[in-house]
Amino acid sequence: MTHRISRRARVLGAGIGAGMLIPMVAAAAPAVAATPQVSCTSAKAGLATKLQRDITAALANRTGTIAVGLYDRSTKTTCSLRSSTAYDSASVVKVTVLATLLWDAKKHNRYLTQREADLAKAMITKSDNASTSTLWRQLGLTKIKGFLTAAGMTQTKPGADGYWGLTQITVRDEQKLLALTTAKNSVLSDNARAYILKLMGQVISSQRWGTPAGAPAGVAVHVKNGWLSRATHGWRVHSVGTFKGGGHDYTITVLTHGNSTMQYGINTIQAVAKVIHKDLAAS
Repeated sequence: MTHRISRRARVLGAGIGAGMLIPMVAAAAPAVAATPQVSCTSAKAGLATKLQRDITAALANRTGTIAVGLYDRSTKTTCSLRSSTAYDSASVVKVTVLATLLWDAKKHNRYLTQREADLAKAMITKSDNASTSTLWRQLGLTKIKGFLTAAGMTQTKPGADGYWGLTQITVRDEQKLLALTTAKNSVLSDNARAYILKLMGQVISSQRWGTPAGAPAGVAVHVKNGWLSRATHGWRVHSVGTFKGGGHDYTITVLTHGNSTMQYGINTIQAVAKVIHKDLAAS
């Protein structure tokens, strides 16, 4: 299928780092959904109830479809909402691309080449689409699917025909990936995990919105965001992040679509992130 794209759409697509050069289409604002039910558990007394209440309040009156995942190793706290709902990945998939590259290099007992390292840095820190497309083609679907299997990310479906931005992702699988980057495991080497977190910690300032909003001072922040507008479901706006410090070691994933604008999606994600950081800091 051939996509005819105007020059303006190309420029916009390249600028947003969303992974798909698709013309911007104005989407009608969806109706306000019923207040979602967030499920939380925790080893820390009272924390699950507090998080459940505060995340639910943060999502009240927000339009679109929102999925949330939280895991804090320190207090064995988990929160989830629509954890298996599928979303177009946009640029969030770039962390999976990097993880696949490192996993495959480890299998072949080699370091990344300078070219690969340059592409990986541009892909994560600046959300560069051309670099991502180059690495996606180099890896191929067989290796990408191989990594997903090894990682237990069974709900993630790679985008077809090179459209990596249309990879189907879920909160459950993104949280699995973040767990692999933040604790010792047999899938990613310690060096690979450190490398992923290093690049996620160097994301340019204009792209450090989303899950880091409200993170306490002194907490190490690593983030990757994605944003993409299409004719259906309006704007997809996503943010995944890992956070360590202040007695906590936690990961947050917020995936959204049905946003009327990119900023609306950002505001929704940041409202959730702020209450999570606040409640964990107080626990």
